[in-house]
Amino acid sequence: MSINSSIFTAKVMHHRLAPKKHSFWYNVYMFYIDLDEIDLLAKKLRWFSHNKFNIFSFRDAEHLQLPKENPDQNKNIRQHLELYLKENGIDGSNFKIRLLTNLNVLGYNFNPVSFYYCFDENENPVCCIAEISNTYREMKLFFFGKEELYGDVFKKITTKYFYVSPFIDHDDSFDFNLKVPSERLDIKIDDIDKSGNKFFLTTLKGNRKPITNASLLASFFSIPLIPLQIMGMIHWQALKLWLKKVSFHPKAENPELQCNVYKPYKP
Repeated sequence: MSINSSIFTAKVMHHRLAPKKHSFWYNVYMFYIDLDEIDLLAKKLRWFSHNKFNIFSFRDAEHLQLPKENPDQNKNIRQHLELYLKENGIDGSNFKIRLLTNLNVLGYNFNPVSFYYCFDENENPVCCIAEISNTYREMKLFFFGKEELYGDVFKKITTKYFYVSPFIDHDDSFDFNLKVPSERLDIKIDDIDKSGNKFFLTTLKGNRKPITNASLLASFFSIPLIPLQIMGMIHWQALKLWLKKVSFHPKAENPELQCNVYKPYKP
């Protein structure tokens, strides 16, 4: 049986234009997982597990869980996602759903952003969901319907109303350009201030390769503990911005501007 899931080796670039210039990039790899193949992958791949410890593991609890107030631990990720799609007026029961994400590595994970791409029976893209998390493990979803699909790119400009970075206002906007992954990965998410000016640019570009035991090990040894590296990179760059005296906005500031947050942080 052929496997649709794969790995993307990629490069992330961040470029801040204002109020002070600040740029950096780093190498990553991300997994493009067919949600209907998770148990098959766990059966066929020695270094991949589902809700169990391994070098790489997919844990349903690290992603969307509905209802927000009382998560149902008995539902898997696909069932929760179908509930979310139903809330947006879409029957996703027959969709093919692929998730671009980081996996749990040796028991640890952090996903700044994951993307669910939904396809019909003919492999035509229908909708997309961006699942954005902050360092407090809070999560917010951004939905893209067919009316926001231009060719093979989902596009939307929307106010984020979410704490992502202490150096970006809660009510600035995201400018999403999410190309449907093929052999190449090409994703852009920019930030726009309240005057309509882009001030922060982000790109994620990469190449696809099969997911095998060998490619899993190669990925692990290329960047061991990649989720920990990503978390460390976030704090290191935050320190550099602080030293540059870029305006700092505490998380507790303007709580009314943080809306529809899943897994809210409880100090």
